[in-house]
Order: sequence, then structure tokens, then C-alpha cells
Amino acid sequence: MLKDPVCGKRMNRSKAHITIEHEGVVYYLCCPRCQSEFERSPEAYAQPEVGEKVKKGKRRAQS
Repeated sequence: MLKDPVCGKRMNRSKAHITIEHEGVVYYLCCPRCQSEFERSPEAYAQPEVGEKVKKGKRRAQS
């Protein structure tokens, strides 16, 4: 279960309204209102322990 950093609602990953990446962490938001609040002031809601760190894939060498 994931937690919306704005309202605290718990949800499954597949039920999130939207995901937003902020400073290398992905946050799951439950509704347009929470999305708007987060986008207006991400520093106020960003809690790395609530989100998931972005997984960096291996880069392919270009020839």
C-alpha cells in the first residue's frame, strides 16, 4: 500500500490518479485536488519515505 503525501489516503499503485516525480522520488496522488496541491507546493508535501525512489536503468552504449 502507498500513501498520498497530501491527504494521507492509502491506495494501491494501480488506483493512483497520477504519479509525480520530484527530486528523484515518485509520489502517488489519489485525486486531482491532491495533484493540484502537490504541484503548487511540492516542498511542503515531498516526503521521500512516502514515495518510491526512481529506479535508474542501465544505459546502452551508442555506437
